Amino acid sequence: MGSRWGINRTVGQIYALLLVSENPLHADDIGDTLGISRSNVSISLKELEAWQLVRRTRKLGDRREYYGTLGSVWDIFKAVAAERRRREVEPTLSMLRQALLEPAASTSEHYALERMREMYELAELANNWFDELQRLSPESLLQLMRLGSKVQKLLTLKERTVVALNGMGG
Repeated sequence: MGSRWGINRTVGQIYALLLVSENPLHADDIGDTLGISRSNVSISLKELEAWQLVRRTRKLGDRREYYGTLGSVWDIFKAVAAERRRREVEPTLSMLRQALLEPAASTSEHYALERMREMYELAELANNWFDELQRLSPESLLQLMRLGSKVQKLLTLKERTVVALNGMGG
């Protein structure tokens, strides 16, 4: 699953092991369990730390570091979404913002800038919506997700009502 989300196989295997482990694991335990070299485990753990998906802890009387995942699946979801936003959405918005500062020199450039403006507005809207989602509690996020197609039905009903009301006034 991890490779489909843009992380390499080893990082995905380590994260999966940590996810299903009841207690945090030491890097040697991870390597032994998965048959991965200590250096590869170390590099992969650094990648998971960069994604803010693992927590490093210590046990009393033990100098080694142990690794575990974030608390809930909602914490994990938020961390992955925030990092993807930082790595993908924000640089795209920045590039589009910069491109939109350039004046159009021709009709085709004007058309291209308009398309980029539309893309920028959509990405900015999604980015702002993401901010709102990040502030929701796990319970509220779950309720929102469960609404699913009910939201579409509500919007369709609203559109029909507006059309009907406009038809009555005209």
